[in-house]
Formats: sequence, structure tokens, C-alpha cells
Amino acid sequence: MSMSERLIAAADAHSAHNYHPLPVVVASAEGAWMTDVEGRRYLDMLAGYSALNFGHQHPRLIEAARAQLDRVTLTSRAFHHDRFAAFCEQLAELCGMEMVLPMNTGAEAVETAVKTARKWGYRVKGVPDGQAKIIVASGNFHGRTTTIVSFSTDEEARADHGPFTPGFEVVPYGDLAALQSAVDEHTVAVLLEPIQGEAGVLVPPAGYLAGVRELTRERNVLFVADEIQSGLGRTGATFACEDEGVRPDVYLLGKALGGGVVPVSAVVSSREVLGVHRPGEHGSTFGGNPLACAVGLEVVAMLREGEYQRRAKELGAHLHRELAGLVGGGAVTEVRGRGLWAGVDIHPSRGSGRDISEKLMARGVLVKDTHGSTIRIAPPLVVSREDLDWGLDQLRTVLAT
Repeated sequence: MSMSERLIAAADAHSAHNYHPLPVVVASAEGAWMTDVEGRRYLDMLAGYSALNFGHQHPRLIEAARAQLDRVTLTSRAFHHDRFAAFCEQLAELCGMEMVLPMNTGAEAVETAVKTARKWGYRVKGVPDGQAKIIVASGNFHGRTTTIVSFSTDEEARADHGPFTPGFEVVPYGDLAALQSAVDEHTVAVLLEPIQGEAGVLVPPAGYLAGVRELTRERNVLFVADEIQSGLGRTGATFACEDEGVRPDVYLLGKALGGGVVPVSAVVSSREVLGVHRPGEHGSTFGGNPLACAVGLEVVAMLREGEYQRRAKELGAHLHRELAGLVGGGAVTEVRGRGLWAGVDIHPSRGSGRDISEKLMARGVLVKDTHGSTIRIAPPLVVSREDLDWGLDQLRTVLAT
């Protein structure tokens, strides 16, 4: 039995089986490449679902973390610390907003946004107590807490987790007319992913996000954009909403905000919206901790330079040209996405998305399947064109067999 097999067996024996990872055991990583415990190298074409937008072990991020580790890592919000104000100020500025409420995980950011939108609805909009409604889209993925799966349309995520939290209405993704019909006097927010990642990198119809922005503004409803996967450079812009010239009322950020070093998330909005919170009503022991703020500050500094957005846009155009050439040949039925992010639908004759992922793993490329027949491609934004082309060559070879 190999070392990988022994470690996988130990994990199976002692951890809950809430994931079905590919059978690779990573020991180290740098840039866009990972190495397993046997010394085999793999091109990372998933980037931790966008948590690793800046690659593995980016020297600027590691240095920021190391410097902070020598100073202080946690105070809790019972006290101030010297990195907090700068992180909030600079992240708000990057977003074109005024205030930040830091948390840890993406799901915590979404839960925070739900609470914030309801508070805003009651305290600012004047919705009767207990009647606030939030509209979401079918196919959404915003996390896996009890409240979040309450408005999921994925039965696998919902099974055996009820009773569910009320106060949500689901409309078809990309259907502006359905959204317009659903908004009423009790609606406090529309919560959407600008591009649905877990659903298979689904891009909405042109004009949809702009239409959502116009509708929510007209009806005094908050537009909450979950940019946890799509944001921070992935699509070729800092935020996917920028592709339609849209700025929501609330940004939800996570994943790449922690640079692949620590979990960092945030709700970013106006003073009117985030100002509804009062001491003691919401919080997190680790939210906005010094280590998270130090890393997050460096992420913001890197994004201000624009290099990663340009790389995602330029390499993304190349990626989508190459992937488009696979459609119609009998192996790939559709390709979607934007920037360095793509969903590739595999024809059933070539096997499932899991089958293709395992065959690519055997050839040194790591991707992951979703919804049975789709594989997601999302390499770190630091990937070279040569490495990207090599990975695409492996995909062509696998699809041809």
C-alpha cells in the first residue's frame, strides 16, 4: 500500500464522509503546482474554488502572514488591534463602499448579509416585524448552514436538514420578469451570485445584472451580490458585477480575500446598511482578527495594482477560445464562463465529470466535477500560458480516449 493509500484509508476511517475528494494527497504546493506525498506534481486547475486566486504560497502573502505571526494573531473584538482599521478602510475603498463587517468563512458572510438585510428592512425600510422576505435564484450555492440550505434548490444539500428557515422566495436564475413579479412590499433583498459557480459556472443573460440593479433601486430593495467565488480578479475584473457596470448595495467576499492562507470573509456596504448593527447583536471571535487583516490588507494591495485582473482577462480569453474548439466534436456539449473560470459539460459517451477528473489527475492535472457531467476549470491567476496550454492538452487527450 502506498503512502497516499494509507493516508486516504486513515482519513476514511477517522473523518466524516461529507466530501468525496479525488484520491490525491497533497504535501506541498507553489504557484499553480502541487506535489503529492509520493513526489508527483500536478497542475492545479481548481485553485481551491477561487480561494487560491493568487496561487499557492504567494511570497507577498506568506511574508505578510509571517510578519504578523511575530506580533499578534488574535485579540477578539473585545479589544481594538492595529490592523483592523486599515483593513476595513482599504477594503471598503476597493469596493467603492463605506463600511466592512469582517467574518471568517463565506457562509458566515452570507448569514451576516441575511441578518443585515432583515435588520435594514425592519429599521430602515419599515417592513413589519417578522415579515421580511429575501429573493434568491434557483441553482444557487451560498453555503451549507441550516438557513442557507433552506433556500437551496439542491435536494442533496437539503436532505434530512429540516425544518427549514422561512422568509425566502426562489425564482429562476437569469429571469428578470420572474424576479420583478416576486418583489413585493415585504421584500428586503435580492441575493444573487453574478455567476453561479457550483451550478456549473452559469453566466446570466446579458443585461440581467443591470436589470436587477435597476429593479432593486426602484423598489427600495437591497441588491446583495455574492462574489465569494466570482470576485477578486477571477473573471478579469475585480468583481464580476463590473462586467455590466453594476455596483450592488452589498458585496459578499471570501475565499481569495484570505489569499489561500487563512479564512477571511466580509460583508461590504454603505453606512446606511451596515449601520443597523449595534453592539452585542452580531459578532465572531475570530472575525477581523489581526492575522486575517494582515493577509487581507496585502490581498487588497495586490488587487489595487490590477495585474491579476489583467492576467485573468487575457489568459481567460485564450482559455475560452481553446475550450470553444472542443464543442461539437462529440466530447464536450457546452462551455460557459468568464475570465479564468469555465464550466465544461462532458458528453455522457465520455463518462461522468468525475471520470474525466480522475483521468486528468492520472495525467497530472487537478480539476473537480459538479452536477454529474460538468467539470470546473479555474486555475490560479498566476498560472503561465505555457502551463495552461499543457493542462488543456491533457484535457484534449483525455477526451479523445
